[in-house]
Amino acid sequence: MSPSTSADRGDGGAPDPGFPYALERVGTVMTPAEDDPREAEGVLNPASGRGPDGELYLLPRIVATGNVSRVGLARVVVTDGVPTGVEREGVVLEPETTWETAESNAGVEDPRVTWVEALGRHVMTYVAFGPLGPRTAIATSTDLRTWERHGPVVFRWDATAPPEWGADLNLFHNKDTVFFPEPVTAPDGVESLAVLHRPMGMLRPFRGDDPVRDTPPGPVEDRQSIWISFVPLADVRADLGALTVWRGHRWLAGPEQPWEQLKIGGGPPPLRVPEGWLLLHHGVTGVIDEQRAQQQQVRYVAGGIILDADEPWRVTTRSREPLLEPSTEAERTGIVPNVVFPTAVEEIDGAHFVFYGMADSAIGVARLTRRNP
Repeated sequence: MSPSTSADRGDGGAPDPGFPYALERVGTVMTPAEDDPREAEGVLNPASGRGPDGELYLLPRIVATGNVSRVGLARVVVTDGVPTGVEREGVVLEPETTWETAESNAGVEDPRVTWVEALGRHVMTYVAFGPLGPRTAIATSTDLRTWERHGPVVFRWDATAPPEWGADLNLFHNKDTVFFPEPVTAPDGVESLAVLHRPMGMLRPFRGDDPVRDTPPGPVEDRQSIWISFVPLADVRADLGALTVWRGHRWLAGPEQPWEQLKIGGGPPPLRVPEGWLLLHHGVTGVIDEQRAQQQQVRYVAGGIILDADEPWRVTTRSREPLLEPSTEAERTGIVPNVVFPTAVEEIDGAHFVFYGMADSAIGVARLTRRNP
């Protein structure tokens, strides 16, 4: 297929001289194929990775009529060091298991892919939308084309943890999950893989007539926030299935700025930078309609958080202003208007580029730059 491109241009968010990184909008790299019913409701929120051939690939969420999602594969076309389009190479993951299929909104959604050198594998986290609603699930691959499912995530409860970290997260829906690319030393001193996630509403069977709790009990912040958990590396090396058993849960960061009023969530895999770990995230404002799967009164922008290099459960600084906010027509108009949603970051010829969902309809790209000190 021929590349899909756009000439959308513009700057990023408002200047934030106190934060060391910025995003500069480059353009649109992928829009829905008009002749493919699997993309009738958009291509968005991609994962990314380098294949064994050295080529850069996106793994976009592609959405068919009825909000049924699959994960595709598309080679990124690079022109003069800049991503300008894609060439589609089919579907690599679609809803097949009991935890991925439901009467409505079935699918495998919003993949994030991290190359974990210590495992020699790509690790994909994705939202499995089945009978219990959105749950985090794990798959791994060596080539980005063939994926081995490992099932939904189980949160190990620690009775000795402080109350704000000891909630039973198995009772909550979860999204925006992504692994760090390198092992870290967890708070308990064990070499581990760290993973970010966002607990949200309780699982449907437990709702009954009682009010639905939106977030786990414990933290002072009751809005949806970013948490961090850990998986012992030795366990995963012995059995890849251990990737689904998370422990040591800690609340990491919640909404602070006006543009994060409703909630925040993690974006691409954290990027190692001189200051520590750079986490690009999204902040949400507006009104959530609980009766709608595809919101119409929200606004998503991208921000940045720096985590400590050795203790990534500790925030050292974060952006006071958005790094990227919806301003082009493609970002303001779509399935869910007014959305920029970063989900992947890759290095091309020495520069880093961030791929993001545009209004839940298309995929854009922005250049990550470092501000002068």
